[in-house]
Amino acid sequence: MISNEDLEAMGYEYYDAEDGTPFNYSQWVEDKIVTFGTTRLVENTLGLCGEAGEVAEKIKKLMRDDTKFTSYEVVKELGDVVFYVTALANYYGSNLDEVIMMNVEKLDSREKRGVLKGSGDNR
Repeated sequence: MISNEDLEAMGYEYYDAEDGTPFNYSQWVEDKIVTFGTTRLVENTLGLCGEAGEVAEKIKKLMRDDTKFTSYEVVKELGDVVFYVTALANYYGSNLDEVIMMNVEKLDSREKRGVLKGSGDNR
């Protein structure tokens, strides 16, 4: 789970408004989880897909219908995506910072090897 140290390392300093204790986002996400075991895994995965789909839907309507939306509306949906990414990271005993750093290392490695473009997980 993402720790207070993780948040601080990423430049975030959140505190509980009521008692001033540091805010733990991973724990906050865990407190919102209403399913367990494999049901949780499926619900969190489908939630991630649904929320990412809402972001994609806004972009689709922009391209197709010239529908306007504010940055705030997209960022709000991205917050839902982050919620489900965090929930899944927690499920697998990880945290958001670790997910970010693994992705940075993977993409930096691909860039150094000249394989940012292309397909396949192990390029």
